[in-house]
Amino acid sequence: MSARGDVPPKPLGVELDEGGIYLEYRDNRRVFYNGVPEVVTGTLRCQPGKDVQVLVTDETETEGVMTYVNERKTNDDILESSGVGRVFLESGQEAELFDGVRAEVDGLAVEVSVDMDVVDGRVFVFEEDELGEAMYELRAEE
Repeated sequence: MSARGDVPPKPLGVELDEGGIYLEYRDNRRVFYNGVPEVVTGTLRCQPGKDVQVLVTDETETEGVMTYVNERKTNDDILESSGVGRVFLESGQEAELFDGVRAEVDGLAVEVSVDMDVVDGRVFVFEEDELGEAMYELRAEE
């Protein structure tokens, strides 16, 4: 069995489109996340048991980094070749995924918060399982 541990993210190509978000992984795959993200201010609490992915773009919105939170299916070597990162957190633990972006686990739910005074780009959260997917954009509380 291959290892499944924390993996640091690497820069990915990002293209924001009116119909969704294109990501170009380091292994030359291009994936389209379909839909317009729902805007969330403050902390996003994802549904328990969902796969959670956090994407932070740079200020030009053409490059970004993505990290999976508690994703257990993908082998480390696949993530490393794609450029996607991964962190594992136990309930009650939190971690800074990127400067200004934090994830915390409460039971089986992942909570993601952002400090837009620190983040230069945009922050997106993808939440999915075999029944469906949702996309959010985190913004500062007004």
